[in-house]
Amino acid sequence: MTSPSSAPAPAPARRPLLANPHAQRIVAPLVVGALLLLLWQALCTAFEVPVYLVPTPSAIFKTLVADWPLLFGALLVTLRITFLAFALAVVLGVAAAFLFVQNRIVEASLFPYAILLQVTPIVAIAPLIIIWVKTPLPALTICATMMALFPIISNTVLGLRSVNPGLLNLFRLNRATRWQTLVRLRIPSALPSFFGGLRISSGLALIGAVVAEFVAGTGGSGTGLAYQILQAGFELNIPRLFAALLMITVTGVLLFGLMVTLSRLALSRWHESEME
Repeated sequence: MTSPSSAPAPAPARRPLLANPHAQRIVAPLVVGALLLLLWQALCTAFEVPVYLVPTPSAIFKTLVADWPLLFGALLVTLRITFLAFALAVVLGVAAAFLFVQNRIVEASLFPYAILLQVTPIVAIAPLIIIWVKTPLPALTICATMMALFPIISNTVLGLRSVNPGLLNLFRLNRATRWQTLVRLRIPSALPSFFGGLRISSGLALIGAVVAEFVAGTGGSGTGLAYQILQAGFELNIPRLFAALLMITVTGVLLFGLMVTLSRLALSRWHESEME
């Protein structure tokens, strides 16, 4: 006879799929998006909306497949500008943040000009940059960099300043040099804010590239997705216009997801903001 103590333990109950936080972040947006697309398709079909006004999702998908070589080539051009601008923004923004945090006078003198970059409409100055810099790629990259720069500077400075006072006093008591304090205390403390800046800056780099392409495209020198949108509008090819917009939107979401993934890889083992 088997004793109660030797009875096998009951198997743990399986958690429902939607109870998993990772599944919620993926499944829930997909379900909402699918419902919105079905509603869009149904309304356009029911009210017989002309395709040159609002195309149905099925018409957009068919155009995306038919024009894929053209649109994908344009996407590569836009992505090239985006990644170049994003890389420049990261390098220049981090360098500026390190400079600001070392000296309050330097920060007070130069930080207002960083704010000036943020509040200046890129549409207003992009034509000047394109005129001054005659080569299209550098000109468009400069425009996109100007849009993506400020979040890197602002968030990195905030992170470098947000240091635990007790730890800072401990470093001072042990006569740590300014370099040691920066590398061993301020930079690790600033990483969550820095990655937050990357999430914002990556999207702004894409927006800056598209806006600059719009300005350059009016002169016939743009070949990215924004130029394809302009051409589709001129030709009243509205499904292609929506297909290009869809590619820009999906690209922005993927860039944001990439920054989130990098943040988790860097912080998940030691910072509470990314711990499950």
